[in-house]
Amino acid sequence: MILSDFDLNNFIKDKRLIVRPFDKEIIRENGLDLRLSGEVARHNPKRGKEFVIDPSDEKTLRDEYIIEKKKDGIIVEPGTQVLLSTIEFVALPDNLVGFVELRSTWARHGLFMPPTMIDAGFAGTITLEVFNSSRFSMLLRPRVRFAHVIFATTLNRVKNAYKGRYLNQRGVRLPKKL
Repeated sequence: MILSDFDLNNFIKDKRLIVRPFDKEIIRENGLDLRLSGEVARHNPKRGKEFVIDPSDEKTLRDEYIIEKKKDGIIVEPGTQVLLSTIEFVALPDNLVGFVELRSTWARHGLFMPPTMIDAGFAGTITLEVFNSSRFSMLLRPRVRFAHVIFATTLNRVKNAYKGRYLNQRGVRLPKKL
């Protein structure tokens, strides 16, 4: 069952779904709009096009990204991929999952974000993988509504709530070794 705005208000009021900081303006008809933080991770410009990332090798992952914090604006160049973060910290109970998508207005400007899943039991900010497919640079401003999350309840509580490597993350969390 997908949660409506009525359901979301009750889940948040009853602290079954934690959202901090919370602003009632982020509650939409059937989901929450999450806002961008002022943090971005960009691929290290010192790595040339010949560089090969091996996700199973810790050495190739080191220095893959450079993180910039407390930005007033984030420019995403055409044809580049960045990691962004929500300002909202969310904590889901063991019977709720979230489907994260880019808000359609941003997609209409040429941004692309693969769907992201928030597992039952997860807590933390959400790291967003964003690609600019446009011919133009895109200016992203912190605190704007950027991603939309649709929440659904599971038929039963999950036996193994999320305990993975990204639990309780704050800000952009870089990929870890597979």
